[in-house]
Amino acid sequence: MKFSPPRPPRHVDHAVVYRREDEFCSWPFTSGFWENAEGTLIANFTSRTVSYNSGDAIRHDVLGQNSSNPKTVTVRSRDRGKTWDGADPQINMMAGPGGGGGRNAMAQMPAAFTEPVDYLDRNVLVSSGSAGGFATSGARGTASLSRDGGRTWGPTVLLPLDGLPSTTGVQSALVRPDGRCLLFLFSVEKDNSNRRPLVYASTHDGREFHFLSYIVPKADPWGQADGDYTDPSVAFIGHRWFYPRGYMLPNGRILCTVRCQRDPTGVMWSEVYYSDDGGETWGFLSRINDFGAPCNLVLMPDGRIVCVYGYRLMPSGIRATVSEDSGKSWGPEIIVRDDGGSWDVGYPNSWYAGDGQIGTLYYFNSKNDKVKANGGVRHVARSIFSID
Repeated sequence: MKFSPPRPPRHVDHAVVYRREDEFCSWPFTSGFWENAEGTLIANFTSRTVSYNSGDAIRHDVLGQNSSNPKTVTVRSRDRGKTWDGADPQINMMAGPGGGGGRNAMAQMPAAFTEPVDYLDRNVLVSSGSAGGFATSGARGTASLSRDGGRTWGPTVLLPLDGLPSTTGVQSALVRPDGRCLLFLFSVEKDNSNRRPLVYASTHDGREFHFLSYIVPKADPWGQADGDYTDPSVAFIGHRWFYPRGYMLPNGRILCTVRCQRDPTGVMWSEVYYSDDGGETWGFLSRINDFGAPCNLVLMPDGRIVCVYGYRLMPSGIRATVSEDSGKSWGPEIIVRDDGGSWDVGYPNSWYAGDGQIGTLYYFNSKNDKVKANGGVRHVARSIFSID
């Protein structure tokens, strides 16, 4: 069954969530996505002002020096993702006490929340990010909380290193039935090599977080994604495992997806690991796809698991696959859309939209865009598609 040809879904609907002609919008997956007790979906992504005169000027490794006004944009949906308030979004939602990312700001961050935290409260939302860099040896994981369903956010807490070289948070958290919150992070060695996914767990009535376990081995004996870590463009080389995201199944098993890459412009794939002891130990479960990452999972009411991911080889776009055995194997590929203008697409966050449909929000550029800068204007879009 897995080797049936890729196919489009029977029903699919696309819409633009946020687009500005002079902005480069990107990376929802690592920016934050939540659902509060009222069912409101809250999605973050990054944006910065750019010129689309040249595709070379907006390559990811030079984007920072060729852009201005970096910001976090927050959009909300109250109808299961059909419509979003992209015309009037919130800017820098988490700005505030301890919310910065520089070294000076890190020195001011507390090591713990001041009050106990009930992570089982659906209006307690957790942001797991990083300061001092991202996916580099200088990064430190952070956490912040909203206790009112995302309306306001408290100070940012700096996580302890617990003897690790560094930690990077990628907005991945889950809450076990016992109320312990798990943060899924990854470490990077001092030479910016060997990214390794790991788990931190809440302690002290939820106020603090500490190292719990590594998710993957220290090294891959197959070397499937080894890279030249002396390359100054360290993000554009091979990395075996990173971007972990955890999911709790109804039977108590935890799944964790990871991104693997030889080349982030296309040659990358997704794998899933499992834990049957609350995140203390982990094993390999399956490789999800031939190509496509990062991915995220949606647990459907009927027990199936849908995996959605960006697909950066041509024709680029958004794809999905379904598991009917809790992630052990995956079915034929679903082509949600394949009209991307370049490899610069993806990073989805997804949800169950009701009536057997999946919603997904991602960044995109279209091959039909009048702008031609190694793809069109980078914007945020959403798709709602059927799982037949």
